[in-house]
Amino acid sequence: MSRGCFRLLAGLGNPGTKYLQTRHNIGYMALEKLAKRESASFKLNKKLLGHLAEIDSSSKKKVLLLPNTFMNESGRSINAAIKWFDLEIHQILILVDDMDLPLGKLRLREEGGSGGHNGLKSIIQHLGSEDFCRLKIGIGAPSLIMQERKAKTTRHVLGRFDKQEEVIVEKVLNKVVEGLDTIKKYGLERGTTFINSSQSSLES
Repeated sequence: MSRGCFRLLAGLGNPGTKYLQTRHNIGYMALEKLAKRESASFKLNKKLLGHLAEIDSSSKKKVLLLPNTFMNESGRSINAAIKWFDLEIHQILILVDDMDLPLGKLRLREEGGSGGHNGLKSIIQHLGSEDFCRLKIGIGAPSLIMQERKAKTTRHVLGRFDKQEEVIVEKVLNKVVEGLDTIKKYGLERGTTFINSSQSSLES
């Protein structure tokens, strides 16, 4: 099976009302947008340590997973789901926030390191591999000055989007769904081109 035939889409975030709509949870938000369009609902699966929703026909069923662990334990839930559904690593796509990308920018990568992201670190640790696709959703950095950035990172990623940012977030989440549709219809290469060329802003 070629890359792009994703059977498991996992959105990263932190569970609980305290973290709703925070920047770190934009992976959650993307899958919630997709599930809403497909009239699918998430249900807790304790064995898989997360909330699951199923979309598409039975022959091409896709599972959406929101890990119910905290961000730095995301790999536990994803590894459990891979084993439960008997999947190969190339059949999963991780949707994750990225501070190195400006808000409104998307980047699809077929492999790579964690980039310092605790959720990706956990997944790499539990899967024993970096060879999985990830769709990075830009949330911007709190500062361009490295020392300030480090000091403000936690507050930034656990903070909520302001009103202007919410406009961009709505656009970019729609782009994510469009990108996933493009991958499904035309394959990973064309979908990657669409996603990586996308840029949502207040002016667009």
